[in-house]
Amino acid sequence: MKKLRLDRYLSNAGIGSRKEVKLLIKGGRVTVNGVTIRDPSFQINLENDTVCIDGNPVILKKNHYFMFNKPSGYVTAKEDRYLPTVMEFFSSLPFYKKLFPVGRLDIDTEGLLIVTDDGTLAHRISHPKWEVEKEYYAVVKGNIRNTDYSRYEKEGIKLKDYKAKPFKIKLISASDEKSEITITVKEGKYHIVKRIMEKLGHPVLYLKRIRIGPIKLDEKLPTGEFREFTEEEIRQLKQVVNL
Repeated sequence: MKKLRLDRYLSNAGIGSRKEVKLLIKGGRVTVNGVTIRDPSFQINLENDTVCIDGNPVILKKNHYFMFNKPSGYVTAKEDRYLPTVMEFFSSLPFYKKLFPVGRLDIDTEGLLIVTDDGTLAHRISHPKWEVEKEYYAVVKGNIRNTDYSRYEKEGIKLKDYKAKPFKIKLISASDEKSEITITVKEGKYHIVKRIMEKLGHPVLYLKRIRIGPIKLDEKLPTGEFREFTEEEIRQLKQVVNL
């Protein structure tokens, strides 16, 4: 029988900090199986007990899944000695220490980042075996309008120390100075998009990830903000890695 303190249960459910939920409990707003509990250390039976606040059930989620629109200037890591990290945006969540970013985006790269506490899902999304597509919007140097990149969709490309897997480039617009493209890769190697475009003679000027597998970056989500995934988005994401 797995048990958990009442204040920790509420905090882990995202109701508030430990201090905030203790005030709710001591204020008589929390019930367990219909009985008002004022002791924050009361032990909850996770299998059978029903916890309510003001009569509304509180469900403890096993895992949390967030879509984050990463801004430039932040390291994709749980912590860094010298630079700000993406996890600073989640520090207000009572369970944020359990969260971690899935994969990496360079410090100057923006866009879609998954933040979760589901280690199995994170591992599969990042592992080369599952070949989960990552699509980027990029601005690159030079005009690529008259170049055919279709062969790389089958062959990949040989980089200095490694052969990149097949990838796809689509042209959005082009001028003599720069081109707008989307590029879709199936791996998460370090600087993979930048290295590919450098090899092709069109260095990246701006890069933003817009899709991971079936999940597209929410156009309504401002840079530097996050939202929870919907149940359907979670289902789609798990389906693509056979979970």
